Amino acid sequence: MEHTRRAMLSGVAAGGVVGVTGCLGGGGGSDGGNTLDTGEYDCDLSEPTDPDLEYRPTLGDPEADVVVRAFEDFTCGHCATYKLEHFPSVREEFIESEEIRYEHWDFPIPVDEEWAVPVASAARGVGDRAGAEAFFAFSSAAYESQGEYGGEALGAAAETAGADPCAAIADAQFAAYEEASMSDRDEGESIGVRGTPAIFVNGEAVDGYDSGTIIDAIESAL
Repeated sequence: MEHTRRAMLSGVAAGGVVGVTGCLGGGGGSDGGNTLDTGEYDCDLSEPTDPDLEYRPTLGDPEADVVVRAFEDFTCGHCATYKLEHFPSVREEFIESEEIRYEHWDFPIPVDEEWAVPVASAARGVGDRAGAEAFFAFSSAAYESQGEYGGEALGAAAETAGADPCAAIADAQFAAYEEASMSDRDEGESIGVRGTPAIFVNGEAVDGYDSGTIIDAIESAL
């Protein structure tokens, strides 16, 4: 399938706007028009009936004094760079030792209206059923397939995370968690997010998404 990206240049002058060094855009959620080819998975897709719209992908200590919130769009190239190249350092430094609570928040700009919400829905469904570790494993695998999204790619990402590929494809097909993703987006907008990735440490926006900058912000908050 053909994809459209609108990754904007950094340095946009906009007072109170968070995330201007990443992807910017505007618009609503999915048009609900995806018909996914399940490929080798040969899934008989049916609409999910019980998505937990309150599910929050979270790592670390749930009672930690320092809370990191990361707003991401699965179709943003900068978010892929953050998750694959910078997040691992943050995880190694602070999450594995449970010094912080780390939360994923969806912010479907969308850079790509066809895939932003469906991929986010697949990721949430994996986490909802299989837990946070599976969510983050799926997310990394999905980002590695960015630009080539489809039923087979999402199924493969789910398998990588140890989750049911057909369930993940169904979540994408029917945008099962769209309401949760758009609620996250509303929350992000209320605190000034206009681009992704946008990282907050105890409510304070981090300037950019470089791991060194994020680590410095966390150390200052500990």
